[in-house]
Amino acid sequence: MSVRIAIDCMGGDHGLSVTIPAALAFVDHESDAEVILVGRQEDVAAALQKSGRTVGGRISVKHASDVVAMDDPVSTALRRKRDSSMRVAIELVRDGHADACVSAGNTGALMALSRFVLSMVEGIERPAIAAPMPTATGGQTMMLDLGANVDCEAEHLLQFAVMGAALVSALDGKERPSVGLLNVGEEAIKGNEVVKQAAELLRASGLNFHGNVEGDDIYRGTVDVIVCDGFVGNVALKTSEGLAQMLAGFIREEFTRGLLAKAVAVVAYPVLARFKKRVDHRRYNGASLVGLRGIVIKSHGSTDAYGFEQAVKRGYDAARNGLLRRITDAIPKIHQPQ
Repeated sequence: MSVRIAIDCMGGDHGLSVTIPAALAFVDHESDAEVILVGRQEDVAAALQKSGRTVGGRISVKHASDVVAMDDPVSTALRRKRDSSMRVAIELVRDGHADACVSAGNTGALMALSRFVLSMVEGIERPAIAAPMPTATGGQTMMLDLGANVDCEAEHLLQFAVMGAALVSALDGKERPSVGLLNVGEEAIKGNEVVKQAAELLRASGLNFHGNVEGDDIYRGTVDVIVCDGFVGNVALKTSEGLAQMLAGFIREEFTRGLLAKAVAVVAYPVLARFKKRVDHRRYNGASLVGLRGIVIKSHGSTDAYGFEQAVKRGYDAARNGLLRRITDAIPKIHQPQ
């Protein structure tokens, strides 16, 4: 059975110059996938022609006359741009014409439109942003929430854990993923009252709860899923991105300080290339907006075609492996020890 992905072609910092090549590369790699390119029809057709492709087969176009800009207020996206490529792509999921939506557009607008158009899964009060973080073991840890919910109650953290575990099960095939609660220490007495209460709920939930984890566990691969509120998660994410950029800059500076350093860089190039591949953030691009009655993937707005292709593939994997069914099935099991 074919998996249909609706792509907001106009969103992000680069729009069609990134989304079209990414969509074409993706559909060429996945023989059971279809892409619905959402945007201004004449612009999409021109971009396809530039890539030497046409509409047909597993590539179709859905016209949308408007675009949600990266700096548009959420109210503008909701009330004034009702035929935007972002909204139309989400509506394709709602109406059953697509199995997932992928956009690199305005995060706030995407979250608001997704919640408005799709509504929430029964039993889930708030959607969360979930994304994989690379680990020293060569795998990845799914982390949520990464910014959708600044203030959370203990029950919300429990719901995030359920959705995160379902997401890992869908993407990685792990039936009982381990779950950690991000805290300032591993001991049960550590943390604020919300975190302590969340730990109690998680221990009684039937999930494979590892216990509290600390910031350095994110990249150790200690657990499969790490849960936190959106304030903490977003700070951790942006700090990690900043650190990675700083280290890459330091390495580049050191290898360009003089002729000897440049000569060493030539010799070390294979090692540097492997290192760059391991820490390439584009490989992990694509955050899932979990908790909605539909699959929506948020790509980084400034990513290139390779990064956007990874986000599209993340939506494809989630749809193909029944993410929504897994979350729906998991909700009634909360508070039922196994």
